[in-house]
Amino acid sequence: MTLRTRLALLTAAAVCAATATAPPAQAATDTRLAGRLPSGAAYLMDVPAAWNGTVLLYSHGYTPAGAPNPAQNAPSPATRDRLLDQGYALIGSSYATNGWAVTEAVPDQLATLDLFTKEFGAARRTLAWGTSYGGLVTTTLAERHADRFDGSLSMCGLVQGGVANWNSTLDPVFALKTLLAPDADIPLTGFADRAAAAGAADALAAQVTAAQRTPEGRARIALAAALHGIPGYNDATQPSPGPADWRTQQANQYAALTGLIRLPAFDWRQEAESRAGGSMSWNTGVDYTAMLARSPLRKEVDALYKEAGVSLGTDLAALNRAPRISADAPAVRWMRRTSVLTGRLTDPQLNIHTTGDALIPVQAESAHRRAATAAGSGPLLGQAYVDGPGHCTFTTGEMLAALHTLEHRLATGRWDTAPGALNARAGAEDPTAEARYVPYRPAAYPRPYDRAHDRPGAGTGGFDR
Repeated sequence: MTLRTRLALLTAAAVCAATATAPPAQAATDTRLAGRLPSGAAYLMDVPAAWNGTVLLYSHGYTPAGAPNPAQNAPSPATRDRLLDQGYALIGSSYATNGWAVTEAVPDQLATLDLFTKEFGAARRTLAWGTSYGGLVTTTLAERHADRFDGSLSMCGLVQGGVANWNSTLDPVFALKTLLAPDADIPLTGFADRAAAAGAADALAAQVTAAQRTPEGRARIALAAALHGIPGYNDATQPSPGPADWRTQQANQYAALTGLIRLPAFDWRQEAESRAGGSMSWNTGVDYTAMLARSPLRKEVDALYKEAGVSLGTDLAALNRAPRISADAPAVRWMRRTSVLTGRLTDPQLNIHTTGDALIPVQAESAHRRAATAAGSGPLLGQAYVDGPGHCTFTTGEMLAALHTLEHRLATGRWDTAPGALNARAGAEDPTAEARYVPYRPAAYPRPYDRAHDRPGAGTGGFDR
């Protein structure tokens, strides 16, 4: 940061402090306040001159170790500009560290809200919202600090929680190693450092690349994709397959699986393990035959195995008798304490998700619904679905429609999440883009784990704590 920028920010801070108690409408100009929290996290606040009294605390998605980590207060520049025009105050922090930073993210976001209140006065309404990993941060804030918020919005959120996420990320790479490279020394957990994780990822990726060249290899890759719930159309740059175009669906899943191997399954796992103090994942007790039977992708797997002339039953038996991976109990306890959701909501929360998400499959919403229902919070949880490929690929209109739907729930006490209502709101916000909300019910999450049940999902593998 240059000296000129520092002086500008200090001047803005002084102006904000001097006018903090004035009614929002009396501010002469829009105000931007940026700086550092005591933790070292950067923060960013945009307050329009005609502030409407609502502040939106935005939690950003996963930032890998070593990547730039600026403060963010909106999911996109277009969304930010539109909301400022409508009078919303927008705030957010960078979190003090990158990676699986929930233990820093939650206090840093609360500290940002505290600073906003100090500088600008108390808001009439405070909403938490976030995308991807930020959906986990948002929901953690909503569950554990309900007194600070009136409602929350999770978009493409990791709302299945930490343990379920890492278990589900383990399953496809376990299947790939077992079926494609059973004799190779490729560790899937317990990495000493990032270099070890990268070496394992490279070794498994090479096996998958080779397998994609053969019919039997493609069938096995489809099986691994089904265990994670990777959809057959998961990126807008991909060809859109027909309902029974299994080859195109598999090719699209292969592309997503290579990305899963390169980042979440190895590099990001290693960073999370370093925080947890060991491996937080296991597949002891998992019945992969039963898991596939519950998958909405079963027909594709059946068809590709038949085309390849190999036995699906034989491969499933191989998975079920392969040596299993056990978790480190202290690491599971750390993940459960910091990153597993209870489902207990005090205020309304709306979740939206794209149907073609490969990174956080849409089935995560079933896991969240399961937890909220068990905790007695079902009526407070609204869910809506956008028919589109990709992770967090919402239009500006779709995101603003979700926000205004949450506000409608707060104002009326009832959810109005019908696709027609959401699409009407989205069209009003952004007439240039197609609104894609559809009726949709996701399949069950492969291996749910939440604190409301205080145990792994039935039939999905146990862990002896």
